[in-house]
Amino acid sequence: MADRYGNDVLSGDWRKPKRGRTVEHPADAGLVVEDATSGFCGEIVKVENGLVVLEDRHLKQRAFRLGPGFLLDGKPVSLHAPVVVQKTGGRTASGSIAVKDARARVALPSRIYVEGRHDAELVEKIWGDDLRVEGVAVEYLGGIDDLPAIVRDFQPTKSRRLGVLVDHLVPGSKESRLADQVNGTPHVLVVGHPYVDVWQAVRPERLGIEKWPVIPRGTEWKHGICEALGWPHADQADIARAWKRILGTVRSYADLEPSLLGRVEELIDFVTAPTP
Repeated sequence: MADRYGNDVLSGDWRKPKRGRTVEHPADAGLVVEDATSGFCGEIVKVENGLVVLEDRHLKQRAFRLGPGFLLDGKPVSLHAPVVVQKTGGRTASGSIAVKDARARVALPSRIYVEGRHDAELVEKIWGDDLRVEGVAVEYLGGIDDLPAIVRDFQPTKSRRLGVLVDHLVPGSKESRLADQVNGTPHVLVVGHPYVDVWQAVRPERLGIEKWPVIPRGTEWKHGICEALGWPHADQADIARAWKRILGTVRSYADLEPSLLGRVEELIDFVTAPTP
């Protein structure tokens, strides 16, 4: 017999807010949050003296008190200062043993080149401490269409090695054809990951998704990704904010795919190997 009175309106967690209950979250640099009261939305650029500083798309900054009252992906969070790991027997973001009181070395003549700014920022976030200890500089190229000329201009030697990290290094790709033109050049190592863009090297579960969306040919990949994820994608500023959002979820090497981890470690070993 049907229940003519329906369900008890007081059954279940009827006090639960529509957006869910507030959860604790570290105020990590690069994270994009919204102040629920004012609606000001921006990237976390600084945390100090109990305040978190947000910077919006117009580069305007505002400071708010740490604690509840923020929205992350539309859900309420209470921000707290991120835990600072003391480098005393601890580990760096790459998993290496941190060197206590280490000072950055003067950069070696050897270099690691990566394709774009996002690649460089991701490498810095995970391997930055290691690279400063080793004295390795990472530079981004803005694409590798001129890779043979770049290698010639660098003039690699046994004491001046060049390592290059390439996106989408798979058989038949444009990138693989360009890499083939310089492979075999003495004191040069070109390696790559299989992803269309370094964005995909971030494990999708860090973004709360099961896998990265598949973008059809003919669609600009980053715009397509943002559209598929329901993120703004009208202009380059939207793409930059999307990357900051992705980068903000990366905490250590465990948040990256092994296909990228192994290649970066290989490049670091190559450019820092003792000169015979």
